[in-house]
Amino acid sequence: LPDAAEKVSHGIPAFFTTKVFAYYSGSEKLADGYERHVESVLLLADPAELPALLEDDRTYVPMYLGVSGWFGLHLGGDTDWTEVRELVETSYRLTAGARRVRRLDEVG
Repeated sequence: LPDAAEKVSHGIPAFFTTKVFAYYSGSEKLADGYERHVESVLLLADPAELPALLEDDRTYVPMYLGVSGWFGLHLGGDTDWTEVRELVETSYRLTAGARRVRRLDEVG
C-alpha cells in the first residue's frame, strides 16, 4: 500500500500512512473485564458494511476504537486471506487520503 509503514503503538503493531489503518491484536470489553484477542486485526470499516461485519462470529467490537467504526477480525487456520486483504484495503482507503488512494488505484 502506498506510503504505508509500521510502528508500535500501545504495545502492538500499527500500520499507518498519516493515520493508522490497521492494528494487529486487540481487546474486547466484557461485563467483568476484558478479553485480549492476540491473533486478530483491527480495521476501520466502511460504515455501510459495519453492521454486516459485526454479525459475523469472527468479529468483535474492540475497546476504545469500536465507537469510531472499527472492528476486530479473528485470524486463524481457516482465515480467508483474500477477504483480509480487501478489508485492510478498505481501511487504508478510508484513512490514507485522496493522493495515496489514486496511487493505489494506478498500481492495482
